[in-house]
Amino acid sequence: MIPLDQQAFERAIDGAPSWLVDQRRDGLDHFEKFSMPSEREENWRYVELDFDIRDLAVPDAAGDLADGPGLIADLDAPVGSVRIVDGHVTGIEGGEPATLITTAEAAATLGAVAANHLNTGIAPDTDVFAAAHRAFSTGGAFVHVPARTLVDGPILVDIAATAAGSISFPQLTIVAEQSSEVSVLVRFHSPNGVAITVVPQVEVFGGANANVKLTTIQNWGDETQAFGHQRLVAGADTQLHFAEAGLGGRLSRLHLMVDLEGRGSNAEILGAYFGDRDQVLDYRYFMRHAGPSTSSDMFLKGAVEDQALSVFTGMIRIEEEAQKTNAFQTNRNLILSEGAAAQSVPNLEILANDVRCGHGSTVGPLDPEQRYYLTSRGLTPERADRLQVTGFFNEALSRFPESAVAARVAEAITAKYVAAVEEGRL
Repeated sequence: MIPLDQQAFERAIDGAPSWLVDQRRDGLDHFEKFSMPSEREENWRYVELDFDIRDLAVPDAAGDLADGPGLIADLDAPVGSVRIVDGHVTGIEGGEPATLITTAEAAATLGAVAANHLNTGIAPDTDVFAAAHRAFSTGGAFVHVPARTLVDGPILVDIAATAAGSISFPQLTIVAEQSSEVSVLVRFHSPNGVAITVVPQVEVFGGANANVKLTTIQNWGDETQAFGHQRLVAGADTQLHFAEAGLGGRLSRLHLMVDLEGRGSNAEILGAYFGDRDQVLDYRYFMRHAGPSTSSDMFLKGAVEDQALSVFTGMIRIEEEAQKTNAFQTNRNLILSEGAAAQSVPNLEILANDVRCGHGSTVGPLDPEQRYYLTSRGLTPERADRLQVTGFFNEALSRFPESAVAARVAEAITAKYVAAVEEGRL
């Protein structure tokens, strides 16, 4: 294990080209200036951290991974796969006709493609975790899809953490050139009962008229705390589809930034999350419309039970140049136990005058009228409530880019709810 100091920085820059060394040095400068976030800060509202990142250390090698691919196993016709364990790439297979390589290989061989995209999506001044990732990350995957290339099948990315008391910085960068199409499926996971911190970073760049689909399954172990950053950037007429299933983690945070820069670009952002016991699921979503005639639809559904907490703060910003924009933001939450809570704070910042924009937010229990109707048709109250929970999530899951994954996520959500009922927690 290597502390987050000069030694970890030297390891991160070992063999790197000069431009990447400069990036990492910038990250280190920011890291040394940052203090740990506090819930007094608007972007960390509702969540109080009880640790200091500087007390953690990075693993010097990948640990043993007993857990298999889980919810992404046996998918039809994957074209490539990569596994990242404790911040170290342990295997890459296939990917053709896309280029699927490590970030180190991309920095060494892809020239301007790597220099113009790698580590450019998430700024090191975002927070202390983004700064630490920029300074200390050593392992990740780079997906490059050439112009006018169709990747016929998903690329699977398995990101795991295993080492107790560690912090790791896995990375995924996706560059889809003009008129290309690709679907990438990511699973995040770690063992239960092991205290681990993970700071994953995902960057997606869609060229003009590209179609990029990204599906992530967050299935961290019950003692893992994760602080993820993702940024999606769209060129002219680019289609971005992002879906996230939030299932695990003691504290799992996703800071998502979407930039619709090109004229006519579009983003569909979907989410389904379920928290139980004392989980905290923390979502901070930022949608920026910069190009004219752009559109976005942000649609998330979540449920919490026991003493779990979910947080959603969403911001849609429409720049002055982004006339004729359509943007909508919806977050709906079920509260299944008296001790559970959900915070939902949608926001709009509109600088243009020719737009259609709206948001909606709800927090509440299961519908007693629906329960009455279903029980009047012969269902038990338990079965009626279970059917309500299943139906609640279906509206979001039915729009996930990978339908097979959506079905398995639905099963996992139902299993969490049924377990709580059978154990007398509901």
